[in-house]
Amino acid sequence: MLVTSYRPLKVWLSSKGFARFCTEKYSNDLGDLDNMMSHLTNVAIQKGGEEYNSEHGSKWSIDNLRFYLEQTRGKSLTDKCFDEIKNIIYISLKSVQSVIINDKHCFEMYGYDILIEDNLKPWLIEVNASPSLSTTTESDRVLKMNVMKEVFKIVIPPDWIEDSKHGANTCKELQVGSFSLIIDES
Repeated sequence: MLVTSYRPLKVWLSSKGFARFCTEKYSNDLGDLDNMMSHLTNVAIQKGGEEYNSEHGSKWSIDNLRFYLEQTRGKSLTDKCFDEIKNIIYISLKSVQSVIINDKHCFEMYGYDILIEDNLKPWLIEVNASPSLSTTTESDRVLKMNVMKEVFKIVIPPDWIEDSKHGANTCKELQVGSFSLIIDES
């Protein structure tokens, strides 16, 4: 997720994120509460599991997740889930809008960790400022490189003039690669 301005709020969302999974099935059994392999999706933890697949790193693309959810839960519920995720993003940014320094020459990238319950209700776990660009698989490397290329196309649009006083919020497009403008209060 990319913020090119806080005042007015201007937010871009990439469709090229990913979903992480545990290598063991979740259980809320009290005897299983210490089993990190069924509760934490961190690669550092999951890569030690017997079922860990280093090819895909226990990750699906958001496109694959959405396809799976549409096929198993229906398009309507899946659309509602993704709309609620956008609402979580909006509410979280509005809650800090007045305290974030708004420099027109800057932009911020954030990584949102969202848990999706079995009823497709999303919950915000955390927001990561400066999300990690380190990679664990080739597809992860390609995804993150493409996201960064698209970020620079947004914050330095083709009509940007070198040595000008323009800021990072001059892009006039609504879609740039995998990024869609989801909030524009200007």
